[in-house]
Amino acid sequence: MTDVPPLAPGHGGTTVRFLGHSTFALDLGAATVLTDPVLRSRVLFLRRTAPRPAPPPRPPTVVLVSHLHHDHLDLPSLAGWALQSVLLVPRGSERLFRRHGFSHAVPLGPGEAHRVGELTVTATPARHSGRREPFGPTAEAVGYVLEARGHRVYFAGDTDLFASMRGLGAPLDLALLPVWGWGPRLGAGHLDPVRAAEAVARLRPRVAIPMHWGSLGVIGFWQRPAQRRGPARAFAAGVWRRGLPTDVRVLAPGTGLTLVE
Repeated sequence: MTDVPPLAPGHGGTTVRFLGHSTFALDLGAATVLTDPVLRSRVLFLRRTAPRPAPPPRPPTVVLVSHLHHDHLDLPSLAGWALQSVLLVPRGSERLFRRHGFSHAVPLGPGEAHRVGELTVTATPARHSGRREPFGPTAEAVGYVLEARGHRVYFAGDTDLFASMRGLGAPLDLALLPVWGWGPRLGAGHLDPVRAAEAVARLRPRVAIPMHWGSLGVIGFWQRPAQRRGPARAFAAGVWRRGLPTDVRVLAPGTGLTLVE
């Protein structure tokens, strides 16, 4: 396990910045990618428990939305970026996006791919509810494998373990994996630290970064900073105990790293 300080400029390679929860800004060299953008201080009954992140300085090449839950699809956050980017969304959600002005959204189901320049994005299965509560609509949740210039990144979105996870996207340079949620307990369709370590055993990425922890919390439910960091630390310890060759990098919200190729 490695706790990583704020990103230092001037290095080559793939740049990863954790903006909190499931939002990452990725620079893959051939393209820039923003995942599940949630950039506000409050979303419904959730409030940000980490410092509000600085958004990317310019529109990304591609914006990914993994599923329709409010903590992954925040329409006000999305409006600031996706109108100037290629927007990839779960198949079946097109009507929702059109209704909110995103008529250019490209739907993908598991196994379907979309190419943007040198970047190929392939949707993967995810074991997670795709319903936008409380009244719908519903579209199947997905993850994504990003491939550019021979390097592969897996963004899981939100998921539990699933059968085809073993060897998915292999060989993977980086896996971005959920290790918790936003409340004191997890419901169905999520990875906890133990199950996330099992996901690493199935995926065998070179580097894994935990997400979906320490960024959003239920209003009125307070946790100490050590408690908020707990799931990410437990995930890293679980990977280490298994003797897996993956290097786990724990990024505090708002920080990043460069993976030198």
